[in-house]
Amino acid sequence: MSTQPSDITPGPVPLHQMTPDQHGDTFALLSDRHEARTKDDRPYFRVTFRDAKRSAVAMLWHDHGLFADCQDNWKVGTFYKLRCRYTENSYGSQLDIDRLRPVDESDRETGFREDNFYATSRYDRGVMFQQLLDLVHEHITEEPLQQLVVGLLTEHAEQIQQHSAAMRNHHAFAGGYLEHTLSVTKNALFFADRYADYYTDMRPILSKSLVVAGAVLHDIGKLEELEFKPEGWVYTARGRLVGHILIGRDMVREKAREITDLDPETLLRLEHMIISHQNLPEWGSPIAPHTPEAMLVHFADDLDAKFHELAVQLEARWPDGTEFTDRKNPLRRSIFIGLSQEASESDAESGSSDPE
Repeated sequence: MSTQPSDITPGPVPLHQMTPDQHGDTFALLSDRHEARTKDDRPYFRVTFRDAKRSAVAMLWHDHGLFADCQDNWKVGTFYKLRCRYTENSYGSQLDIDRLRPVDESDRETGFREDNFYATSRYDRGVMFQQLLDLVHEHITEEPLQQLVVGLLTEHAEQIQQHSAAMRNHHAFAGGYLEHTLSVTKNALFFADRYADYYTDMRPILSKSLVVAGAVLHDIGKLEELEFKPEGWVYTARGRLVGHILIGRDMVREKAREITDLDPETLLRLEHMIISHQNLPEWGSPIAPHTPEAMLVHFADDLDAKFHELAVQLEARWPDGTEFTDRKNPLRRSIFIGLSQEASESDAESGSSDPE
């Protein structure tokens, strides 16, 4: 790329670090290219570029200098080096593109890495998977039930370690499915220990084996509900038409056919935990929890998902003095960050004054 205008930021800048009206070079993955026509029947392209933390849209009208190149050569799933201006408006993050070319090997010298474009768990996935297996072996004491759970985990070990927990919102990144499942299992196990010790007269007694099995398998259907594409995690056709709850129930049923000594009631209770774990029809469950084990798994799951959504907001970098986050989050609420310095000083002054 040749002579730089004076406002060009030197060196490639990660897309997610570009600020409004910043003009510079960046690496990005073309995740979507949609061709359409204006009201007066002129063609245009709406293209989306992203890295691991931000997506931005560029509009290429029929008279744009890159329109023909986009039409003939731009391919979804390809990495590009762009010279562009980043802006934000009511439609979201936008790019005005000056120049573009596919990434080549020389770009590694200035910071290009494929891993920068895929959000992943902050934890070692091999370690998490082993921890999950250890919990199953330690706490599922009914041998046929343990055999079912271990069988599903080992058959899908690679998927489980790579998969996202969702298309967006909570744990929506590679390894997120495993991170969420392990956390839910730990939550549910804590609840089970607490209430099994407290409510000792329940009949039947609370089954820790079932709680762990349900927690480990509650989202197993997401392995078939979601798949990864250049634009990110998306629903499969079966995911859209059937959904992970029923897919998961079917996976458990199919595996259970291989285990001849699995108690029918144990299987029934496990199926119920899977189809009820989201509690409400509007959340995807056809029935609410009707057993203590199902109730514990539902709340363990709900807590982990919602706390993750809250924590992400507090991990973001908000401008100094911001007391509340905005409402643009899955919880649809402003999260309290803390009093601004001015407010703290004002409160301190009012609190130190003598009452009249």
